[in-house]
Amino acid sequence: MQSPLVRAAHRESVPHTPVWFMRQAGRSLPEYRTVRAGIPMLESCRRPDLVAEITLQPVRRHGVDAAIFFSDIVVPVAAVGLGIDIVPGVGPVVADPIRTWGDLARLPELTADAIPDIRDSVLLLVAELGATPLIGFAGAPFTLASYLVEGGPSRNHLRTKALMHGDPDLWNALCARLAQISAAFLRVQVEAGASVVQLFDSWAGALSRADYEKFVQPHSAAVLASVGELGVPRIHFGVGTGELLPSMAAAGADVVGVDYRVALPDAIARLGRSYAVQGNLDPALLFAPWEALERETRRILAEGASAPGHIFNLGHGVLPETDPDVLTRLVALVHEAGMR
Repeated sequence: MQSPLVRAAHRESVPHTPVWFMRQAGRSLPEYRTVRAGIPMLESCRRPDLVAEITLQPVRRHGVDAAIFFSDIVVPVAAVGLGIDIVPGVGPVVADPIRTWGDLARLPELTADAIPDIRDSVLLLVAELGATPLIGFAGAPFTLASYLVEGGPSRNHLRTKALMHGDPDLWNALCARLAQISAAFLRVQVEAGASVVQLFDSWAGALSRADYEKFVQPHSAAVLASVGELGVPRIHFGVGTGELLPSMAAAGADVVGVDYRVALPDAIARLGRSYAVQGNLDPALLFAPWEALERETRRILAEGASAPGHIFNLGHGVLPETDPDVLTRLVALVHEAGMR
């Protein structure tokens, strides 16, 4: 029998609501900080022994229903040779941003030969995880493009939107290339044994629905279609995307991630009965008294029970200051209160 998480993603009956947490692979765990001490982020993501250990840590500690592959959205972009670094306290920083056709020529396609370590990491993990599924990880074309065009994190995405509207041919060529890169990155993970994938479009909420459907959805759809050929369920997640949920689903998702700004009943009403949902506890509530956290968790579980399938998660990632013991206790609560 398939795992509860895979069954929920397929909108099938489950013994209990499955739960995992975005950014569970590290962030708040002291054992993560120990093994990563002195090792740059991008190097950490390319060492199979380290990737496997970090990915497994929250599974061992919390008893979650899935592991999320430890990586970063810019890993495949760095793997094709683009000059990019992850600066502590800042995020991805691109040495020479991509803003012209000449710049795009510096971004080749990704082949499996360029990332043998990713395959090796997944093989190590699948052997260790047994019946616990591994979720493959990749960034969506729009979010990757925003980093590459802006040169780093951006609050307003000014250059990104200017390029999108000012030179749509270049924009679409860039996103098509990034779609190929993300799809290749996910396919390597799935072919090595990942059971599910999640496509992170972290910054898609900065767009209107019209702009999303015109400039972004076709490229995300290309990524999801490529992985869909392999038969694994696909989770599609973005932040601040309440107005975009139907469009993100239509890009080819089986499960739509819902951030904490949208009530699950509203998301379910917008999506209809063809999609499972994932979410959506506010990560800040992990710092509230247990009684308040329990009350909100039970509410979300009750709301999720009306969906065709529900995977419990946070409405965004685990914050670094989170007490790991609270996460462990939350997993036990979800499993107990989410019994079917």
